[in-house]
Amino acid sequence: MATENKNLSAYDKTTIPNAKSLRFGIVVSEWNENITEGLYKGAIDALLDCGAVSENIVRWNVPGSFELTYGCKKMLSTQKIDAVIAIGSVIRGETSHFDFVCSATAQGIKDLNIQFDTPVIFCVLTDNTLQQAIDRSGGKHGNKGSEAAIAAIKMVMLGK
Repeated sequence: MATENKNLSAYDKTTIPNAKSLRFGIVVSEWNENITEGLYKGAIDALLDCGAVSENIVRWNVPGSFELTYGCKKMLSTQKIDAVIAIGSVIRGETSHFDFVCSATAQGIKDLNIQFDTPVIFCVLTDNTLQQAIDRSGGKHGNKGSEAAIAAIKMVMLGK
C-alpha cells in the first residue's frame, strides 16, 4: 500500500498559507459513514489548524460516493467558495460494482476540475478492506481528510 510508510495527517504548518480568509465546501458521502466521518474530522481539524474559520466551511451530505460529483457541482454552482473537498469511501465487495463506482467518481471529480475554476479535492478512499479504510481515516496511517484539507488550501493559493 502506498500509504504504508507515510502519515497522511503529517504536514508542516509553517509551509501552509493561512486559510483565515478562505471559504471551503465539504461534500460528504453517507455511505460507509464510520469512515467518512473520520475523514471529515481530519479535514475540519486541519482546516481550522491552518486558520480557517468554522463559519466559512459549508458541509453537504450525499447518499454515496457516486453522488459526490453532483453534490460538488451543485455546491460550485450555488455557493461562494474557494475550494471543495469531496469525501467518500468505497470498499471492495464481491462484485465489479466497486470498479464502476471508483472510476466514475474519480472521472467526475476530474471533470469538475476542468469545468470549474475552483479546485475540487478528491478525498475518496478506495480500499480493498474495511481495515484499510479505518487505517487511512484516522488510524495507523493517519487521516486522508487532513491531507485533502492541506491540498485544498494549497490549490486555492495556486489559483490566486
